[in-house]
Amino acid sequence: MLERFRLDGKVAIVTGASSGLGVAFAQGLAEAGADVVIGARRADRLAETRRLVEETGRRCLAVGTDVSRPEDCDALVAAAVEAMGHVDVLINNAGIASAVPALRETPEEFRQVVDVNLHGTYWMAQACARVMRPGSSIVNIGSVLGETTAGLPQAAYSASKAAVLGLTRDLAQQWTGRRGIRVNCLEPGFFASEMTEQYQPGYLERMVESRVVMGRPGDPAELVAAAVFLASDAASYITGVTLPVDGGILIT
Repeated sequence: MLERFRLDGKVAIVTGASSGLGVAFAQGLAEAGADVVIGARRADRLAETRRLVEETGRRCLAVGTDVSRPEDCDALVAAAVEAMGHVDVLINNAGIASAVPALRETPEEFRQVVDVNLHGTYWMAQACARVMRPGSSIVNIGSVLGETTAGLPQAAYSASKAAVLGLTRDLAQQWTGRRGIRVNCLEPGFFASEMTEQYQPGYLERMVESRVVMGRPGDPAELVAAAVFLASDAASYITGVTLPVDGGILIT
């Protein structure tokens, strides 16, 4: 049974792999046996992620990528196929956040968040699905803020993450039966990331106390474990679902 959770022989792409959860996803997939291709806009920060992956004994390729540009997404996938031979897993992690009151948010600010979080997720999924074999897996990274609020003015972020849920369902309906590609979504709650670093002092602690049933932020390893599960053959009969990994936020 435990072998079903292994990713040996698989090639995984992780976007947004220059920091935070993206680094954790890349390292965790490698520890599960996958070779990993990593992409991010800040290409200079991919070297450390690559080192962590290669320390597990797996191969790693780093490619500068802005997922809001379809041509960058196509180039990342093409580089992965050229270097590794195939693509089996996509962790659609790249994302940005903003906290701007709705009456002051400019069209440019709103569009920038949607361009990365929604459009970028779609372009990457498209690029990977064109080359993926039956049995492959796409894991989109949403957010519990696609279903609830957390007291910050985050219209663009919340709207983009809610849209990712609908996108996941539709792509699963289109691609699972016809192409054998499973498409699922993870909804993280409060995990340490660049977004949480921008919170005002005490905000995260108050949110955890009032909203998280388990009474603590998540450990990145807990989110990575869920991603490995959805990427692996252990989840071979699961598609089109959104899995909250939130310590109970959505039941409060």
